[in-house]
Amino acid sequence: MSPIISSLSLKNIPSENLIILDARVGKEAYQTYLEKHIKGARFIDLDKDLAEIGEDAAFGGRHPLPGIKKFAEVLSNLGISEDSHIVIYDDKNGANAAARAWWMLRSFGLQNVQVLDGGIQSAEKEELEFSSGEEAFEKTSVVQKEGWFLPVRDLEGVENELINHSSTVVDVRDAYRYKGESEPIDLVAGHIPGAVNIPFSENLDENGYFLKPEVLKEKYTELLKDKPQSLIIHCGSGVTACHTILALSYAGFPIPDLYVGSWSEWSRREGKEIAKEI
Repeated sequence: MSPIISSLSLKNIPSENLIILDARVGKEAYQTYLEKHIKGARFIDLDKDLAEIGEDAAFGGRHPLPGIKKFAEVLSNLGISEDSHIVIYDDKNGANAAARAWWMLRSFGLQNVQVLDGGIQSAEKEELEFSSGEEAFEKTSVVQKEGWFLPVRDLEGVENELINHSSTVVDVRDAYRYKGESEPIDLVAGHIPGAVNIPFSENLDENGYFLKPEVLKEKYTELLKDKPQSLIIHCGSGVTACHTILALSYAGFPIPDLYVGSWSEWSRREGKEIAKEI
């Protein structure tokens, strides 16, 4: 199953086993969901459902992964089961939390998971049916897992790979953040020494849709030539990194490693070198 689905295709999917998740973020995200969402969609919260935020971002970053048992409970509360066909959307074409939710669902072991290309804006253009308020659904009981199936890296692992030149570490933040010109979210501007910058926004065309798989394939093949094939993807807090992991999967590449702590952890950890290009 392709990790990306169009609004037109979603419109024609039989409702049996289909679960749509609204992964928009922000202080008023849940209220925005209640006011208008794709009919049947269930709200999933980045901070509460897709992360387990600790006291110190220097250890785990701003959006650490929740425990696998806690996430299983989230899925049960959302009515998700092993045979569910799950489609996730946000309003930033996956860059808010839809791609992160996709990664976590796949890493939990679920296979039929897709992100809506173009997000809620595309659904509006294709005139999908919308509704408001709460949605009624039954809870389920998912099979418990022992750990995440997809590969993750911690700070020490990233550092060792860079020292040994055995992996390519990709920073998907905007270029101005990578270069250290300014930093709108974390405490320090700059990047991990040795990381290369490929902004996640370059996965999209001028209309905000994902580039075609063959275009993404050619693009990343060229950008990563002569570099270690083992990839570690990171961003600010392990959320938008999943956008590039999604794009790579869509292009037919193996799913790379995710550095969840990302810049929010590295930049706060005492003694870690910070690089700038200004």
